[in-house]
Amino acid sequence: MAVDFEVQGHIAILTLNRPDARNAVNGAVASGMEAALDRYEADPALWIAIVRGAGKVFCAGADLKEVSAGNGKALSTQRGGFAGITRRVRTKPVIAAVHGSTVAGGCEIALSCDMIIAAESASFGLPEVKRSLVAGAGGLFRLPRAVGMAPAMEMILTGDAIPASRAYELGLVNRVVPDAGLMDAALELAGRIMANAPLAVQESRMVAARALTEPDAPLWAASGEAMQRLSKTEDYAEGPRAFIEKRMPVWKGR
Repeated sequence: MAVDFEVQGHIAILTLNRPDARNAVNGAVASGMEAALDRYEADPALWIAIVRGAGKVFCAGADLKEVSAGNGKALSTQRGGFAGITRRVRTKPVIAAVHGSTVAGGCEIALSCDMIIAAESASFGLPEVKRSLVAGAGGLFRLPRAVGMAPAMEMILTGDAIPASRAYELGLVNRVVPDAGLMDAALELAGRIMANAPLAVQESRMVAARALTEPDAPLWAASGEAMQRLSKTEDYAEGPRAFIEKRMPVWKGR
């Protein structure tokens, strides 16, 4: 399969699995990613997902052989956009665990996730201008939001990639780790998130994801609505009860 789906407890691990093609996105990857995200979103027992790439790199972007053959539209899905993920509306958090070349559409996949753990070998870039293209899967606006206008403009207009260490300095990634420890670090971050109430995580994520694109007024309203929804759940009562009883909470996700 072009996208493998693995479950570890409450974690879904989605693996881009075209290592011989540097995990370049073709129609099978796009449809496979959309199906994997459908499965993740629909299963209440899955609380967080990790997206990673098989082989030597995370993702080298679009499969240019498919594009040159006139199959470019197949690289996107109706709901998910490019690679089945870059325009996908989600309710649950996703961590990108990246290594090696993470450029063009691969960088845009990582930018569409909520957090990024980068291996020391990772490099990030939007080289589309070098081929008389534009980064049309969200990179042109997500990158400036992530790192600020000046460094983003330099990356976009030169097409040059930056190493993982520079990406960390700019705030593009959460952590840089040795390649051998990439998945351990991603799983550790997932575990810290899963220690919290899953519905509260989802509600908090949905408001925070809008923080850079909307004014305060609708975000105040969204925060209040999120609290109202949580107040009707079992976990809302479990949190204070566990604190009073001096024990770890047992979250049910309902």
